[in-house]
Amino acid sequence: MGGVNEILRYFPINIYEKLRNVFDDNKIIRENVEEIRIRVQKPIILKLRYEDVVLNNHITEQREILQIVEKLCENSIYAYKSQLCQGFITIKGGHRVGITGTAIEEDGKTINLKYITSLNFRIARQVLNCSNKILEEILNVENHSIYTSLIVSPPGKGKTTILRDVIRRISNGIENINFKGKTCGVVDERGELAAMYKGIPQNDIGIRTDVIENIRKDKGLKILIRSMAPEIIACDEIGGKEDVQAIGEALTAGIKGIFTMHGRTMEDIKNNKEVYKLVENKQIEKIIFL
Repeated sequence: MGGVNEILRYFPINIYEKLRNVFDDNKIIRENVEEIRIRVQKPIILKLRYEDVVLNNHITEQREILQIVEKLCENSIYAYKSQLCQGFITIKGGHRVGITGTAIEEDGKTINLKYITSLNFRIARQVLNCSNKILEEILNVENHSIYTSLIVSPPGKGKTTILRDVIRRISNGIENINFKGKTCGVVDERGELAAMYKGIPQNDIGIRTDVIENIRKDKGLKILIRSMAPEIIACDEIGGKEDVQAIGEALTAGIKGIFTMHGRTMEDIKNNKEVYKLVENKQIEKIIFL
C-alpha cells in the first residue's frame, strides 16, 4: 500500500480518515485504485481499472482543495507556480497530481491558475520487467544495439509503462544475453517517465540514463545530444513537426531511438504525416502495436 500511503498524507484529516477506512476495508480497491479524483462540491471518486467507486459520504469543499494544494506545494504555492501553470505537480514517489481551475493568461501563455476546482491524484506503479516480450523485437543482439522502434497503442494501454521499462533494461544492460548497458537520453516532456521529484527520478529508468524534463521534445533532444552524447534517445508520445524533425536529425547522426505514439493501426501512423516520414525514410526500423 506504499503508493496510496504516499498520497494520503496530502489530504485533510477528515478526508484522510474516510479514504483510509475504504482502503483498509476493501483489499480489491486498495490494490487496484489508479486515480483519486477530487472536485469541488462533488463526491470523491476512486478510479479503478474497470470501474469507478463513488464515495457519497463526503462532498468536497473549496477550502479542502486549497488545503490539499498548499500541502502539495509545501506551503509555498508561488514556488510551484510554473508547475501549476502546466496543470500538474509531481510528488514524492513519482505520483502526478493533475490540477484544473480558472487559468489566467497573458500574451497567449498561462501565467497563473486560480479558483482550483479539480485534483486528480494518479497513483504511480512501476511494473518491472513488463517489457520482456517487446525487448525481443527491439534488441539487435548481434550488433550489440537496438532497432529504432515505435511503440503504438491507444491511450491507457500501458505504452508509457512499457517504454519506461525498456529504457531501464537497455540502460542497465541484460547480463543473461550479454547485452551491455547503453547511455540513454530521455526527454520527459510531461514528467511521466522518470517522474522527477526535486531533481531525483522517482522511477527506476536505469543507471546510464540522463533525463531532461518539462521541456519540449525538440529542444530537450538538442540539449541532450549536445551535452550528454546518448547512444539511444527516448520520447513518449511523439507527433508534432518539431518533434519529428529533431528526432530525424538525431537518427541521421547515428543515434538509435525508442518512441511511442497514440494509435491502433498502420493507418493511424500514415494519418500522422510527420511521424510517417520517419517510416518512409526507413529511420523507424520496427513498429510494435500493443
